[in-house]
Amino acid sequence: MRIIDLTVTIGPTTYSPPSVNKPIEVNVIRRSPGYWQVTQVAMALHAGSHVDFTRHFQEDGETAEQVALSRTCGDAVVLDLGSLEPGHVITPADLESCKVTPKPGEIALVRTGWTDQAWGSFPRYYVDSPSCSPAAADWLAATGATAIGFDCFPEGAAKLKNYSPADFVIHQKVGESGAILMQSLCNLGELPTDGARFQFFGAFLKFEGAEGVPARFFAHVD
Repeated sequence: MRIIDLTVTIGPTTYSPPSVNKPIEVNVIRRSPGYWQVTQVAMALHAGSHVDFTRHFQEDGETAEQVALSRTCGDAVVLDLGSLEPGHVITPADLESCKVTPKPGEIALVRTGWTDQAWGSFPRYYVDSPSCSPAAADWLAATGATAIGFDCFPEGAAKLKNYSPADFVIHQKVGESGAILMQSLCNLGELPTDGARFQFFGAFLKFEGAEGVPARFFAHVD
């Protein structure tokens, strides 16, 4: 059994999405004699690999401490789209070409190859990323998956600095189906891409009142 890390590395050079466009601020505090260190971090909770809950776009939506880990952990399957070109908009036809359909209760991971090639290049990672069309989001939501993850920045409208909450259609379609949206995964090409199922874990911070939080994504593969 191998553990495949599906989480990007973050740090002071990591920027949040264009709507905030801020780097992670790191302040290291030390004391002496001897060695003792505490690090303070100021960051958007949506920078790097993270999960989004419905509070992100609904005033009465769920927050991190209300969501059970069972919704982001379990049997998973990859929909392998290969390495998509910058700006490609994922369609239902793209997903159907994978000849793999997630079953109700499973976790769906959409591979585009984008994070593996562009993570760390900001703002390119966000503004040139492949995105998910509303129709493709409907296709994924209709499978009954408990969580849907992308190795890209799937919300096309969120590439812009200015947008309205009504433009957040991918988040809405995924969230309103009962699924959890997971973003900026990596290394999906190291997982089975032939429809074989495997164990996936989306462990996220239990942050009270948070509409989205950083996560450590990984999988167990035989």
